Amino acid sequence: MTLSLDLSSPAARPAPSPRAIPAEKPSLIGLARDDMAQLLVRAGIVPERQAKMRVQQLWHWLYVRGVSDFADMFNISKDLRAALASNFSIARPEIVEEQISNDGTRKWLFRFPARGAGRAVEIETVYIPEEGRGTLCISSQVGCTLTCSFCHTGTQKLVRNLTAEEILSQLLTARDRLGDFPDRDTPAGAIVPAEGRKVSNIVMMGMGEPLYNFEAVKTALLIASDGDGLALSKRRITLSTSGVVPEIARTGAEIGVMLAISLHAPNDDLRDLLVPINKKYPLKDLMAACRAYPGLSNAKRITFEYVMLKDVNDSLDDARALIKLLKGIPAKINLIPFNPWPGTNYQCSDWETIERFADFINNAGYASPIRTPRGRDILAACGQLKSESERMKKTERLALEAMMIAGHGE
Repeated sequence: MTLSLDLSSPAARPAPSPRAIPAEKPSLIGLARDDMAQLLVRAGIVPERQAKMRVQQLWHWLYVRGVSDFADMFNISKDLRAALASNFSIARPEIVEEQISNDGTRKWLFRFPARGAGRAVEIETVYIPEEGRGTLCISSQVGCTLTCSFCHTGTQKLVRNLTAEEILSQLLTARDRLGDFPDRDTPAGAIVPAEGRKVSNIVMMGMGEPLYNFEAVKTALLIASDGDGLALSKRRITLSTSGVVPEIARTGAEIGVMLAISLHAPNDDLRDLLVPINKKYPLKDLMAACRAYPGLSNAKRITFEYVMLKDVNDSLDDARALIKLLKGIPAKINLIPFNPWPGTNYQCSDWETIERFADFINNAGYASPIRTPRGRDILAACGQLKSESERMKKTERLALEAMMIAGHGE
């Protein structure tokens, strides 16, 4: 049974209730250390000679202890805490809804306040618990420009890029909800051990194309991997792109995380239909960028994501073409059973077809795991994310459930 918690009413939120980010105050979350120091000095809160020390204190409270209220920073003077609270925010986004799938997957609908002349926006973030790890799927944009024909998110127009603060806040809020920060009573020097973390991995595979929001994504991921804060290994951070070729080399050189390519087709004609960005950056250019990816090796291979669409891209001829395309690239090929959504014209490949495809890829020397669909019942699976401003009607949800039962026996 799916559990859905509507948290739009403040009275309904669990304690401690998340504080909505006040739009009128700049946030300290998502700032590089130098930028944070300059902001503190310009505001007249700390003298320049103390800025580095104060930033280190704040960094610890924000990213090791996970506090969302300056009042909880008990080793900072009361006057300084009051000055910080008057000038800045470190609050979390509003949690509008939290859904828990029957397989343990969680999906949050976050609302961020209006910025400038814009309006408040909503995005979705998904947590997938697995044996020995927990993966958080983070969004980088509100909506998407890519219009991949099989993707639910692609049916929602791009509203705007998320800021580094908004990207990072998804991780911080998820850790809050999962109890992944030290308890308030834990000694100040304590850090949650890596093996005890509920969020051990993050993937930039949520709403949007991360490389169309490069600078904000870069800032957020460098903070997430900073050893004195959230301290996630770059080997446990994966950025997925549909193929924004000019930014792929920068991703390796400037961020240094693992790379995933949303491929889904072994030739240009088919990929033009499934992933329209291919018309701008065809496979020849994309494969060249992958071969040149900084740090590429058998130990740091590229993941290619391939959604299995019945009678579209799932034949053995397609598998042969895929092997030829990827020749010479250290790679893993994730086969993703298509996740249905109301209005789609696609169907998931039969399970026997997927297994036959996987066996062919494996026999050619490539790892080709079949991704177990997670969170389908709450539209949290790959390709299903969409803002709650585009909330499905009850009839659409019933149509989805019927589609799943008829097509997948679930």
